[in-house]
Parts: sequence; structure tokens; C-alpha cells
Amino acid sequence: MLQISSIKSWAEDDRPREKYILKGRNSLSDAEVIAIIIGSGTRKMSAVELSQQLLASTNNNLADVFRLTFHDLIKFNGIGEAKAVSLLAAFELSRRREKQGVNSRIQLTSSSDVYRYMRHHFESLQHEEFHIVFLNRANDVIGSKQISIGGFSGTVADGKVIFKAALERGAQAIILAHNHPSGQLKPSDADKSLTKRLAEFGKYIDLPILDHLIFTDNGYFSFSDHGEIL
Repeated sequence: MLQISSIKSWAEDDRPREKYILKGRNSLSDAEVIAIIIGSGTRKMSAVELSQQLLASTNNNLADVFRLTFHDLIKFNGIGEAKAVSLLAAFELSRRREKQGVNSRIQLTSSSDVYRYMRHHFESLQHEEFHIVFLNRANDVIGSKQISIGGFSGTVADGKVIFKAALERGAQAIILAHNHPSGQLKPSDADKSLTKRLAEFGKYIDLPILDHLIFTDNGYFSFSDHGEIL
């Protein structure tokens, strides 16, 4: 008869794996989940202790852990290139899984719908990106496109590129979206000027811009909700 030994009899780095097998995924702490991914610790600390140190560096905030870059991770004693890449791959897989969790037919009827649909594009980014969402007449999503990528404090959105992409896709309406890595939700004067110009041109060619959302890791700002797209 097969017998499973107690967790205490296993090597320390193997215990989170065995705990998963014996007690299930919900029994694991965040540090134990990370320990399973990195596999091993160092001579002085176990994989769990190393994971606890990693979490402590972000005040146990998983969203901030997901923001860590390759270069941030390899600064930890015990996390080399292979472990850093394993962690980053796990983070990316989680983002992709969340993104796929939405129905194939997606209708956007409010700013909160747009936020839920687009937030995975911007989550944990440390640079600005500008995206557009293409809609049909029923406000169903028919696609999205990254228009530009920039630095921490800004990116350039070219109106010619935006409307060319929308016309090629056969869009009947557009939603604009970009992020502020600084966490500042308030739109800048440049954000307001760009939105106004694009919205006016969209009306002129009967390709309306329904909203423009600014994303941070803590929420969003909607130009439409604040009456700044009419």
C-alpha cells in the first residue's frame, strides 16, 4: 500500500510542493506559491524564506510583485537569471489567463466595461502605452491595437495612425486608452488637448470617439464620465 510521508520529513524546499499535493492549492500562502515557482533557495535560506523576502520588499502586495522587472528580481540573493525568468513567465501567464477569461463576444457599454476589458494591457507597466479599441455599431469589440509606446512620463499618439487603423478595421466607433505609470489619474493638459482634437475629427468623419480612459494600477479616469467627450 502506497503511503505518503508527512510534510515534515521532506526537504524544506520540497515542502510547498508536497503541501499542494496533500492539502490542495488553497492551503498555500503567497510565499509558498512563489517558492514552488523558483524551486530552491540558498544555503542560508529556504525557497519559502527567499519568497517571503521578495514579498516583504513590496509590503506583501502582489500587484507590486507583478511590477518587478528582470533586473529588480536578480538583485535578490538567490534569484538568478533562470529563476527571474520563471517568475516573469508565471506573471505573464496569469495576465494572459485573465485576459482570456472574458467572453468572445464583448460589448462595451460603460467605462467600467472598458476598464475590465483593457486593464490587463496596462497592468504593472512602468512605461506609457497608447491603445485604441475598435467597435461596431452595437458597441461590440472587433479588435484593439497598440498605437504607441513611450517612457515613464509620456507617449505620442498620432491621429493619422489612429484613424487609419480604425478605417482599415471597419470600425464604427473608437475608444482611446492609455496609462499613467506614475499613478496620477488626473489627465494632463496634453491629454485633454489630444482628446478634444481627436473627438472633433471623429465627429467630422462620422467615426466617433466614445471615450478615453486613463489607467493606473489603482483605477481609471473616464473622459466621458466627466463630460469631457460630448
